[in-house]
Amino acid sequence: MRLIESDADIQEGLAALAAGEPRFHPMIEQAGPIPLRRHTPGFSGLCSVIVAQQLSVASANAIWRRTTEGLTPFEPGTLVQASDEAFRKCGLSAPKIRTLRAIAEAAGSGSLRLDALAAMTPDEAQDHLVAVRGIGPWTAHIYRMFYLGEADVFAPGDLALQEAIRIGFALDQRPNVKELDAMAASWSPWRAVAARLLWAYYRAVKTREGVT
Repeated sequence: MRLIESDADIQEGLAALAAGEPRFHPMIEQAGPIPLRRHTPGFSGLCSVIVAQQLSVASANAIWRRTTEGLTPFEPGTLVQASDEAFRKCGLSAPKIRTLRAIAEAAGSGSLRLDALAAMTPDEAQDHLVAVRGIGPWTAHIYRMFYLGEADVFAPGDLALQEAIRIGFALDQRPNVKELDAMAASWSPWRAVAARLLWAYYRAVKTREGVT
């Protein structure tokens, strides 16, 4: 399986994407530097993806810091035994509390084998993650992209990616999950680089428009 491990991998992917899809050329120019965004895989990493969902970067970082400082040591046993009040003090919503606890229970019981994901096929890894209550396709895609480093994974359910394509490709409307997934198939084996590009392009467009 091809992995994204360095900025050189990002550049190789961008070159391949631009060669196959001319509409990526101006988007690459406008997006600026494309961040690598590789993180250490494992229990803490997966939990951080859950915590960050539907939050600004600043809010996600603040709540994640409170979570790791308030629930120590940050490991499955601690989260399984923690009260709802302990979670709420960290700023976590009820759905996120349920999901974090489900991840902790699955990791503690061995039904969630995060250390084995890298040896699985992409489909196996996706299925293994979404088997845990509360982990949806988006969360699994993001974890595989930024924590496992897979080069050929995409998150078609991400609204920012959908909107970036609508703007960059001058579409009449935002593609839905099925439509964007079909479009992204042609960007293989660099779909994770395409996702990084689209997020960077979206941020650049919104910054230019004065939207933060």
